[in-house]
Amino acid sequence: MSVRLRLVLGSTLMLFLELALIRWTGANVLHLSYFSNFVLLGSFLGIGLGFLRTDPGRPARPYYSPVVLLALVGFILAFPVAVDRQSSDAIFFTSLDASGPPLWVALPVIFLAIAAIMAGPGELVAECFHLLPRLDAYRFDLIGSLIGIVAFTGLAFAGAPSAVWGLVVGGLFLVLLGPPARGIAIATGVGLVALLYGESTLAGDDLSVTWSPYYKITTHERAESDGGTSLMVSVNGIPHQRVTLAERREKQEPQYTVPYERIAAQQVTGGIGQPTIHPPTGSATQARLPGLDRVLIVGAGTGTDVAIALRHGAARIDAVEIDPKLAQLGRDRNPDHVYSDPRVRVHVDDGRAFLERTDTKYNLILFALPDSLTLVSGASSLRLESYLFTEQALAAAHDHLAPGGAFAMYNFYREAWLVDRLAGTIDTVFGHPPCVDAKPNWGQQAVMVAGLTPADQRCAATWSRSAATPAPSTDDRPFLYIKDGTFPTLYIVALFLILVASALAVRVTSRAPLRRMLPYRDLFLLGAAFLLLETKSVTGFALLFGTTWVVNALVFAGVLIAVLAAVETTRRFRTPPLPVMYAVLLGGLALAWLVPSSWLLSLPLAPRAVLAVAIAFMPVFAANVIFSKRFADTAEPTVAFAANLLGAMLGGCLEYLALITGYNALLLIAAALYIGAYVVRPRQAVQGMRGLVPAPGVPRAAGTTANR
Repeated sequence: MSVRLRLVLGSTLMLFLELALIRWTGANVLHLSYFSNFVLLGSFLGIGLGFLRTDPGRPARPYYSPVVLLALVGFILAFPVAVDRQSSDAIFFTSLDASGPPLWVALPVIFLAIAAIMAGPGELVAECFHLLPRLDAYRFDLIGSLIGIVAFTGLAFAGAPSAVWGLVVGGLFLVLLGPPARGIAIATGVGLVALLYGESTLAGDDLSVTWSPYYKITTHERAESDGGTSLMVSVNGIPHQRVTLAERREKQEPQYTVPYERIAAQQVTGGIGQPTIHPPTGSATQARLPGLDRVLIVGAGTGTDVAIALRHGAARIDAVEIDPKLAQLGRDRNPDHVYSDPRVRVHVDDGRAFLERTDTKYNLILFALPDSLTLVSGASSLRLESYLFTEQALAAAHDHLAPGGAFAMYNFYREAWLVDRLAGTIDTVFGHPPCVDAKPNWGQQAVMVAGLTPADQRCAATWSRSAATPAPSTDDRPFLYIKDGTFPTLYIVALFLILVASALAVRVTSRAPLRRMLPYRDLFLLGAAFLLLETKSVTGFALLFGTTWVVNALVFAGVLIAVLAAVETTRRFRTPPLPVMYAVLLGGLALAWLVPSSWLLSLPLAPRAVLAVAIAFMPVFAANVIFSKRFADTAEPTVAFAANLLGAMLGGCLEYLALITGYNALLLIAAALYIGAYVVRPRQAVQGMRGLVPAPGVPRAAGTTANR
């Protein structure tokens, strides 16, 4: 096999395996759904160690990598983890009971195992870097990375089960490890596929397991006390939805009917299509209030909330659900067949993005338990619904209400302060307090309803603001489930232990002592800064275009294109010296910091996309040219590259500062790191580097590294 083909396959394995680990471990170890980038940080460490372990002329034979992978999969399947809520300053929407190993056992085991797994592909890729010209090697590395991203994204879109991912990984290991390790590769590959196949097929006689672009979805039938059955839906191991008759749901869980009792022009029916108007007190108000002509339901899921809205007289419903598999379950299994009803239009989309794009005015906008239980990607602490509950999002909902209309939301909020935060946000946006029907003993279950004006709501209990009411979450700081001014202690301890463990691992397992990385201290800072820059790009595009997997994939593809453009520019043209490029980079960061997201959101979709791409990718491009020029004259390319990767680990830890500062401040931190990199660069780098070398910016697609 040629070195170039080996490099392409090695890079494909590296990206594909990293994405698969992020997706699969997050679906089975629920701690990882809330500790955003632990798998990503473990991957950074492992790939960096792989680069540090290689020597020129020494064949890479990382037999340990597939063995540890098989052991990790077996461990997780044997001991699946449910979230254990450790404190009230970070909220988990699940049972309060823990199962499986505790967090302090599960996270270290997974982190170290992933580092060992990813070190193998790191060694295979680094070996090829020794055998090819630097730019040539990196161009093929980029090609392999693109193939890995596209392949995994395609399989996610097709709903391929985890066994298919294991088949791809096992096949690549078999090819790359070669005849000396053929027995190990075959044995571990067969074992891996068998375990993952069993995950889906041996779950139980009454269980069905499928994969959507966001979740591992498990369904089973449950008998009801009235003799009927319901379909129970769990995602990533958490009970999530119940597909049942709307009439049964109303009787068993009357909170679903509360919004229709609180809107001033409520319509209650005994059956679909037979509304009975119950006007509020006062004939003057009665005369001007509309019925439920248009309803928007965000978080429509499998359709129960839609069916209830139809029962209460909705004439037309826009049902928005981000997950295509859950929407399909509603089409196939909902007993009221609501997604076949001509009054219902289903939109597979992000709720906030739908609100920003539509011009429709609604009589009722309902946020129906839209707790995603998962992250946008391993790239940030952003959850799928994070931008749905910000002050700006509720303002968008307010602006889409027709005269006399109302906004409502309900959920089990777990904490009283979270109920107050959301009610306070509604109060701030609407200018008057909402109705709040709460049951504190039922997991802080609450229904909040706010009319466009106070006359448009009929409260049994009106919320009252207290001095302790938390401030609203915002588009810049969309962390609804974390209290103001707090940084969860668990995060601090976990990040500290990660950094300590990483430093020890580099010292003990690598063939390059730390002093060999000292000349590349500026590359270390470049890696940290680029990670923050990429995080800001991911979160920014999620706000502007939605938190869907499609947007996420396009962002990482865009970063790859910017990286490749920087490589080709450095290769084909004479670029300005480093001081000039640093000035361009800092100017791009200043522009990204100064242009408000609210202004971009106000633009039509096409110009918004053009400007967002230009603003986000100008500093990405400049950063990659800087890396290319600096990397040209490095004496030890794999050591330099490893320093850059390990710096990205620091960036991944600094990313958590956004929980306090907001995402826009990450640009200031990145700017400080870039200035630091310029100050500490070796003196010989002042003139700018000549030579054709790779740029740093392989994106962490759905959570992959920025500086590979």
